[in-house]
Formats: sequence, structure tokens, C-alpha cells
Amino acid sequence: MAQDADRPVAPQVADRGAAAPGVAGPAGSADTDETYGRRWLILGVVCLGQLMVVLDATVVNIALPTAQHDLAFSNADRQWVVTAYSLAFGGLLLLGGRLADLVGRKRMLIIGMIGFAAASALGGAAVGFGMLLAGRAIQGAFGAMLAPAALSTLTVTFTNPAERGKAFGIYGAIAGAGGAIGLLLGGVLTEYLSWRWCLYVNVVFSLVAVTAAVRLLRNQPRDPSVQLDPPGTVLVVAGLIGVVYGLSEAETKGWGAPLTIALLVAGVVLLAAFVIVEGRVAHPLLPLRIVLDRFRGGAYLAIGLSATGMFAIFLFLTYYVQLILGYSPVKTGLAFLPMIAALITSSTTSSGLLMPRLGPRILVPAGLLVAAGGLVLLATQLSVSASYLAAILPPLLVVGLGLGVVFGCAISTATYGAAPADAGVASAMVNTCQQVGGSIGTALLNTIAASALASYLVVHGHGPLAIAGAAVHSYVVAFWVSAAIFAGAAVVCTLVLRPGTLTRVVTEPSEAATAVPA
Repeated sequence: MAQDADRPVAPQVADRGAAAPGVAGPAGSADTDETYGRRWLILGVVCLGQLMVVLDATVVNIALPTAQHDLAFSNADRQWVVTAYSLAFGGLLLLGGRLADLVGRKRMLIIGMIGFAAASALGGAAVGFGMLLAGRAIQGAFGAMLAPAALSTLTVTFTNPAERGKAFGIYGAIAGAGGAIGLLLGGVLTEYLSWRWCLYVNVVFSLVAVTAAVRLLRNQPRDPSVQLDPPGTVLVVAGLIGVVYGLSEAETKGWGAPLTIALLVAGVVLLAAFVIVEGRVAHPLLPLRIVLDRFRGGAYLAIGLSATGMFAIFLFLTYYVQLILGYSPVKTGLAFLPMIAALITSSTTSSGLLMPRLGPRILVPAGLLVAAGGLVLLATQLSVSASYLAAILPPLLVVGLGLGVVFGCAISTATYGAAPADAGVASAMVNTCQQVGGSIGTALLNTIAASALASYLVVHGHGPLAIAGAAVHSYVVAFWVSAAIFAGAAVVCTLVLRPGTLTRVVTEPSEAATAVPA
């Protein structure tokens, strides 16, 4: 089944001027030349839309303590400001991807950005907890429309392998570094303006992006072969909400809590039923050929597992520099800038220069191993008296280099060769894997760190030095576990990903015809 998705790509690779179906007209037409000439501006629109979604996962976290004080809501309610966004975003991603295929990428991209901005304005103007919660939930829903439309637009705009590598390297850098950018931006806005500007800033981004999208993108005619799948939609939305909500409950109430167990079991059962249904219906929400291709399947695994391990870097290192080193929110954000620079450099270089020569089976596991090495270096050097320049900066650079390779190459691979009618849902799978992987990392690593902290205090007492030592010990344990996740992911991706380069697979019919699904 993966072969059908790959066949239409060969002519696109052969002629860099030929536009992807649904984006431009036949090769040589005025529409094709116009779209081709605007492709790098389109990349800017796509990256700005993706940045809105990615940074919102962390920019609001910085503002939460101040927002809680102003709106007077409890600690238990504070968690729901994060959870409401995650549930709506994670649960509706696949539906949002299929809607992009159904009604057109340009329409869904613009609708998603306008809705996301309106929801951000609603949350920023909140006068109470309920209004803030509603804004965050609506943000998540429109983000689920925006993210797949943005990535699928990029997928069908760049079809030349060399240019595609550069474009996806930039996009992968945004996807990987967005969390760190959110920390810096959230700190600056909260400290110098107001926590409300952590939400209002999306209105500014949206005004720029929507204006550019209206001018640069062409309307995509409705594809009559794409139809909605009501049974599959209900199952996958309910299943993803169950899994994401269950992981959120595990983070706050523990893995053994009855509600946690019930939600996770129900989510897994519903997702299993979704897979069965998708193999039988005439118009599946997620055609199984998308995930059964070994290149795309391996890339989805890499993205999800990377998101699981990457959580430790942003959360626990933020705790360390603020609580142990005494950094302000703004200084904390600045501390992550070297990692962002390393991630952007390696993402654009690896996907643009190395991917066409080496292929994802070599680069993705290599990036994961480099990231694992950086976390090992961080875990062995961290202490109560460690300094940023000696103990934190070098590991951050190494981790950034490794993750840049992973995100730049894996995101390009995850969408490569998908038929134009499947571009939206194939792109949605990228964001779904990131969301679920991040939720697993949040719950798993928080639980492990909390257990390590409690065990340390039992042995060393509860004095001030012991409490600081316990905190650092818990962070170190989380870094070791994350390093193990990256190393294990490297092994899994080596086994799943097919040898060779993407260009070779889609341009040699004999090899594509004999491809064996994962």
C-alpha cells in the first residue's frame, strides 16, 4: 500500500520547476512559475504559523504563576490551563489534517491562524479562570487545524530534493527549538510587559502570517477523492484525548490512580479499534499506507521518542538554573540560546547537505546518539555548585547538534512521498507524535524525578543543603533516563528505517515496487 503513495513523487523530483498537485498548475504555466518563485516566502509563512503552535507549549508556562495571582485560581486549576490546550490540540490533530486535505491547505491554514489568534486574545483578556481556560481550549482546537495545514503546505511546495532538505531543515529547527524560544519570549514578556502578552503576541504573529498567506498561497480545489470518516474520527479523537488526559493525570496523581488507569486503558482500546476500522472503511481518516511505509513509520517513531526525551532538557534544566543558580526568567531563556543556535545549524546543514547523500537511516540514529551523549555529559557534570559555562553550556551545544539532525531529517522523511491527497493527514501525524511523546515524557520523567527526590531525602535528611542536593539528584536521574530513551530510539530507528536515500527510493520504480512495510 505504501507504493501507491510513493509513485506520484517521481516526476516532481525529476523537475524542480514542476509544482506539486494542488499547489500549482502544470509545469511551465504562469501559476507554476509564480508559486515556484515565492517558495521561500511561503516557507516563512509556514514557519511563523508553526512557531505560534510550538512556542505556546512553553511560553504560557512562564506566565502561569503571575496569571494565577491576578485571576486568583488554585494550584489544581493551574494544571488545567496547560491540559486544556493539550487535550484539544492532541485530540483533534488527525481530523485537522484530513480537513486540510478536504477543503484545501490555504483555507485551513488561514482559518487556523485567525482562530488561534482570536482564542489567544480571549485568553489574554481573561477576567477569570473560566475565560482563560476557554481561550486555551479553543487555542488547542485551532492549533490542530493550523499545524497540519502548515506542514502539508511545505510538503507540496518543495519537491526538489536539495531545496526540500534546506526547507525542512529550517522547519525542523523551528519545531525543535520552539520550546526554548517560548521560554525566552515568555520570560521577556512577563517581566517587562504582562503575562497577558504571552497570549496577545500570537495576534501579532497571526496578522503578519495571514496577510502573507492570502497574498502568497493559491487556493486548492476540493479533492473529490477525499472524504471524512465519521467512525474513525470519533474513535481517534476519543482515544487521543484519553491517552493525553491519562498521562496528565499520571503526572499529578500518579500512575496507580484509578482515573489514570481507566483513561489510559480506554485510550489504548479506542486507538486499537481505530486501527481496525481504518483497515476496513472505504475512505479512512488515516490511510494505513502512510504509517506502514518504513521511511515514514521510522520517522514518526523518531519524532515521538525524541519528544519524550527532550522534555527533560526544557523542564528540569529550567528548574535547575532558576532554583539552584538563581536565574531570572529572562536569563533562563537566554541560557538556552546556544542550544537553539546549535539546533538550527545542524538541522539546516544535515537535511540540506547530508540527507541526499546518506539517507535517514544513518542520520536519524546518529543524531539521537549525539543527543544521548550530550545528556550523559550533562548528568555527569551537574551538581549544586556547578557553573553554567563549565557544566551546562557544552552539553547543551551537543544536545542541540544531535536534536537538530533528528528533527530536520525526520520531519522531512515523515512527509516525503505521501500523495497530495494525504499530505494533510501525513503532516498531522508528525504533530500527533510530538504531542503524545511530549505528554509521555511529562508524566514519566516527572514521576521518576519525584521518586528520586523522595529517596534522596530519606537518606540525607531535610536540611537546606539536603533539599538542594535532592533537587539536583532528581534532575540528574531524569537526564540519565532521557539519555537512555534517546539511545533506545536510535536502535529502534535503525531497525525500522529502510537503507538508502529518499530520492533513490522514489526515483527507482523497481526498488519502490519491492518495498516491504514495517
